[in-house]
Amino acid sequence: MSVSYQERIARSLTLVTALLVLLVFAIIYVVVDYTVVQSIDRELKLETDKHLGQIFLVEGEIKFAHKDEWQEQEHSQIQLNPIFIEIVDTQGLSMDRSPNLGENHLSFYPDRAHQDEAWTLKTGSREVRQMQIPLKHEGRDEGYMLVAKSFEDARDLLTNLRNILLILYPGILISLFLSMRFLAGKSIQPIKNIIAKTNQISQSNLNERVPEVEPDDEIAQLTRSINGLLARLEQALIREKQFTSDASHELRTPLAVMKGTLEVLIRKPRTGQEYEEKIRMTLGSIDRMSAMIDQLLSLARVGNNGRASIDEVELLSFTRDIVARHKGESGREVSLQTNLSKPLFVRVNEGSLQMIFNNLLQNALKYSAGDSPINLKLGIHDALPFVQVEDQGSGISYEALEKIFDPFYRDVAANPGVSGTGLGLAIVRKLANESHIQVAVESETGKGSVFRLIFEKKI
Repeated sequence: MSVSYQERIARSLTLVTALLVLLVFAIIYVVVDYTVVQSIDRELKLETDKHLGQIFLVEGEIKFAHKDEWQEQEHSQIQLNPIFIEIVDTQGLSMDRSPNLGENHLSFYPDRAHQDEAWTLKTGSREVRQMQIPLKHEGRDEGYMLVAKSFEDARDLLTNLRNILLILYPGILISLFLSMRFLAGKSIQPIKNIIAKTNQISQSNLNERVPEVEPDDEIAQLTRSINGLLARLEQALIREKQFTSDASHELRTPLAVMKGTLEVLIRKPRTGQEYEEKIRMTLGSIDRMSAMIDQLLSLARVGNNGRASIDEVELLSFTRDIVARHKGESGREVSLQTNLSKPLFVRVNEGSLQMIFNNLLQNALKYSAGDSPINLKLGIHDALPFVQVEDQGSGISYEALEKIFDPFYRDVAANPGVSGTGLGLAIVRKLANESHIQVAVESETGKGSVFRLIFEKKI
């Protein structure tokens, strides 16, 4: 059966407190018991010390220094806290005893004859605390004096204390549980409020937030974390909607061109040249749509890769291979500048790094004049490896710099004759984030652009 968090808190706190209370009660009982026994033992010690110099055994005969002390009232009557005294020989046979013992005798223990301690025992119907000391004459033990005091009042006190503690304990536990349950309910009420509010938030009202509470404690931190999560979800949903809208628009355009071209072709017979022209136009739309689909698939794979494998890549030779390949494919001047004389290793996903370089170089070649060179620089700055791609193309306006990494964004006004899907830099940003590579860009309209890749660390 499922138990609520409030109930679990109340039970746990009650259990811990119950153990502490039990420990405290045990300590109280032990301390009181020890204190009472020590008090009685001190009285017995005082009594034995008082009579030790007044009673003597001389060749089996009892001698009193002060006979009246022996006959005083506390030894002759059974009163509230009577003192019992009995004198025995070395064999434990009674020689004399205080009148308040009546027909009873105190017990003699030969093994405790020389131990200066007291113990509890029964004398007739009474429970007493007894001590025995040897009576010496000329260095020899002539007998023993047994001194005892009633332990009944102390026993009643300890029994009553024990009963009171046993009665109080369950009452305290019940009160503790109810109090803990109430306080636990009050303490988790803000969490219940958060749960109620988050249950009201759906896709249609994702802009709402959980109200923050005071003071700035763990509940407030939880509220901020949930609000931060909601904000990220809202932004992701907005980007997803925008992406879907842009993708639909971008795919509809070449399809509309293809449909219009084909509809024009079937209206009436055309010449071979006209057919060829329309077919080329259709193939161009197909190529554009195919490139866009490839980029969309690449972008989708970036978002769903999860944890990409990390490879040990030697950056110098890797960059040289990339430069040589693009130089051969484009027929353009693509150069590499570096002052490194030894291999430089970084830990990245090799496939992701290759796609990042490809997209940056394709953009540099696309937005640069046919005779302007593309330059790559490789080095180390502030102990971090970097690679930057420089072109001398049309550049990027200040207003567009913040948008160039958004999917489908293209500055058509600044570059009217350049075709593209607007997905290349979005893929670069996502792959770079996945590989922990920082991407920085500097550009000025008419003077070209510089894209810098800063790697997290070198090996």
